[in-house]
Amino acid sequence: MSDTAKIMIIGGKESFLIRVLIKKLAEQELTGFYVPADVDAINRKLSEASVIAYYMESNEFFPPDVLQFLKDKLDEIDQKLILIGEKNDTDAVEKALRGKLLHKTFLRPLDNEAFIAEIRHRLSEEEKSEEKKTILIVDDDPTYLGLVRDWLREDYKVAMANSGLQAIKWLGKNKADLILLDHEMPVTSGPQVLEMLRSDHETAAIPVFFLTGKSDKASVMQVVDLKPEGYLLKSVMDRIELLEKLDKFFRG
Repeated sequence: MSDTAKIMIIGGKESFLIRVLIKKLAEQELTGFYVPADVDAINRKLSEASVIAYYMESNEFFPPDVLQFLKDKLDEIDQKLILIGEKNDTDAVEKALRGKLLHKTFLRPLDNEAFIAEIRHRLSEEEKSEEKKTILIVDDDPTYLGLVRDWLREDYKVAMANSGLQAIKWLGKNKADLILLDHEMPVTSGPQVLEMLRSDHETAAIPVFFLTGKSDKASVMQVVDLKPEGYLLKSVMDRIELLEKLDKFFRG
């Protein structure tokens, strides 16, 4: 298990019970750290967290801005939240997060042993996931982003960016084994993004597959002339075809 794995415990305040939980984690050679229920504070520390948990005290109010931030961010980074609290406090949060964003709910009083066992299981799954290739999907259509992410998430680690500039920013802090890049995007088009990638030695070698909605010969040739590693027609591509093309590419 990775020595750098950390468990973020979010809460309205650093209560006695949260301090006890962090101590229990330390006794099991696991690193836990507290972050207040504040969007900026969570965002600053999110990249350090291998597991994210929210500890709700009795009758605690879950800040709406924090809930919305977690909904958006967890979906973006393909993470899930562990929720701790009393049933009457957690029911509304469970409903708001929808099943795919909530890993598990632990009811208070917390069974620390069961919680730590689940943490170890999650970290073990994360280590297995590290062996997967990372694919960055870049598209300004959020519906299409989510669709392709759902197609790939079982076989690959998936990151998403809704613009070319967001993709460049993400690549400044992370590594991708392949990029699925929309050809037509506002502000910064796919070809412009590819040009920026190829001009930077840190990203020049990342394979790029163009996604294009146009199937006429002129449009296809324009994409091919940019010399990506591949191109995919959105209008005819389905999950099976995409997985087959990616598998063929990675197998060489």
